[in-house]
Amino acid sequence: MSVAAGLLVWELASRQVLPLFLPSPGATLAAAVELWNDGTLLSSVLASLSRIAIGWGLGVVLGVPIGILMGTFPAVRRLLDPYIDFFRFIPPIAFVTLAIIWLGPGEASKIGLIFYATIFVIIVSMISGVQAVNPDRLRAAATLGAGRMRTLLTVIVPSSVPAMLTGSRIAMGNSFLTVVSAEIVAAQEGVGALIWTARNYGRTEWVFVGLILLGVLGFLCDRLLRWAAHSLFRRYDVKT
Repeated sequence: MSVAAGLLVWELASRQVLPLFLPSPGATLAAAVELWNDGTLLSSVLASLSRIAIGWGLGVVLGVPIGILMGTFPAVRRLLDPYIDFFRFIPPIAFVTLAIIWLGPGEASKIGLIFYATIFVIIVSMISGVQAVNPDRLRAAATLGAGRMRTLLTVIVPSSVPAMLTGSRIAMGNSFLTVVSAEIVAAQEGVGALIWTARNYGRTEWVFVGLILLGVLGFLCDRLLRWAAHSLFRRYDVKT
């Protein structure tokens, strides 16, 4: 019902202004069909999703162990904390020019920017998750004779799974934000490139197609991540 109500409001609002400012749902659907028929829609979706999957995946794979180490070992945290707290406040879009200079205009620069937008969120989430582990569980493991490494693997890592899921979901959102900026600057394919092309040709309905695509893809990716986490980590009672 809420979706139907939103479409109705959109339709009524579009009748009050020129299509250049707000195309109707029907015009947007027609534009989506046009882009699908010429192959632009599918190629844009596949290009953006592949960049997000690789960049986000690398951020998770590297960010999780770094965050666990920083949360577990104070010396590691003191060493890396200044760099984490410095770079995580610099938005990825500020590095677009440098990414193109350093990594070239190809896929590496776009994936690198998405990786940058992902890894710091994961690290901070994992640090919080590790530090939130119940001290009683740590004392119980020590009482049973578990060493530091065994405690890390059997107590700290499982207990920090909810933080990993939360950080991964937030980082996924950052990945979608970043891929648009990266593709607008240097890409021939992708949802961001589609939006920029629409701007050049004055096709506002294409812009709306791109915006809706981002929302739908983000929604589906988030649900897929929650389903996968629930399936894989059910024994840890992850709240998804």
